[in-house]
Amino acid sequence: MPKSGGSREELETVMDKIRRIAMGMASLSVFRGVLDRAVPGAFYRLLAAAGGPEEKFCGAWGAFFAALCEAGGCGNFARSLTEPVLSDENAFSRAAAGGEEDFPPEMVAAAARDVSVLREAAAVTPEDLLRSAGFPQDGRELSLPAWRAGEPVPELRGDARGCVSKLAGFYRRNGCGMYCRYRAFIWRGGEIRPVAHPDRTRLSDLKGYEAQRGMAVENTEGFLRGLPANNCLLYGDRGTGKSSTVKALLNEYYPRGLRMIEIPKESLADFPLLADRIAALPLKFIIFIDDLAFNREDDAYASLKAVLEGGLAARPENALIYATSNRRHLVRETFSGREGDEVHRSDSIQEGLSLYDRFGLSIRFTLPGREQFLQIVHRLAEQRGLRVDAGELDRGAEKWALTRGGRSPRCAKQYIRTVEARVRAAENRGTD
Repeated sequence: MPKSGGSREELETVMDKIRRIAMGMASLSVFRGVLDRAVPGAFYRLLAAAGGPEEKFCGAWGAFFAALCEAGGCGNFARSLTEPVLSDENAFSRAAAGGEEDFPPEMVAAAARDVSVLREAAAVTPEDLLRSAGFPQDGRELSLPAWRAGEPVPELRGDARGCVSKLAGFYRRNGCGMYCRYRAFIWRGGEIRPVAHPDRTRLSDLKGYEAQRGMAVENTEGFLRGLPANNCLLYGDRGTGKSSTVKALLNEYYPRGLRMIEIPKESLADFPLLADRIAALPLKFIIFIDDLAFNREDDAYASLKAVLEGGLAARPENALIYATSNRRHLVRETFSGREGDEVHRSDSIQEGLSLYDRFGLSIRFTLPGREQFLQIVHRLAEQRGLRVDAGELDRGAEKWALTRGGRSPRCAKQYIRTVEARVRAAENRGTD
């Protein structure tokens, strides 16, 4: 039975269009992986359900709209449908990310065809789908939720062949697959695994230690510009912001192609395998080793020495190692370990320092004095917009530091959190 708002001929035309687009999505080839993503997959299932049992169609509609809401695409369906192309990992995107420029003409033709299919699918409206469903009653009575069409991502606008060229350029600049979708990773179980919710600390969040952070920033910027850069060791007292500095560098520079992979020191023997995985990628990587320290019999010690300098498996040109430690002497020593004559003790000390020397850049972080500590406290309070009497803030900070075993930026941040909690609670009571 024809639906309201059109003749039987018009209905058949819409049904043919939806059927054609559904078959097109079913036969995606180069970008077939997008069907595994939430929005394109749910939309394909909705297209396939059109013209079938009403209950199945309505269920597919609800599942698709839920996926669209999760992706924040209710107001821009076309973008949500086409954006997964940018991070899809396939033969074409891997080749482009690796720097290739000449692709088999068959691959280019297939990619252009996929682009055309996805753009046509992105233009489907809720009204088109309702008209194609073939319900015996007016589809408007169902009050199914609707979406706004919006625009595809810029790389999928224009001539289909031109879009393939734009996509190739995008992959060369940004990588593909998970390296496009994520900024932070961890080496676990012999695999590089993405971190879905990385630490969001920014350089602007860190107060004090501007000289130390400036050295790390300068080294990182040079690395990103293709200039000579050094592996970096950030060492010193606990709570001074060494790890936070490294994480903030990632958040500052990931738009320029920086990614970070954290590797536990226990897995350093896997470094050659890790290096092979990233060497051909067009991105820059910081390999992050946190809280570095070794026992003398630790096998990871020799592995790291070989990684830094001297091993057959060289560090790839697109990677640097940034490590943090609470100690400059990275090998823990005990008095019992110093048995032997003076020559032996000297050799032991030199062996312990040899790892430190293999980091081209070493940056020391020390605990702040009282004045510097209070300066950090006041800058944090100002950043959080807290209006607190300066004298009261100082007295509270000093008392807090005494109960925490000393002054440090970490201690200052913890104190400011408690102050902010009290201030906001008081403000809320005042507005009740």
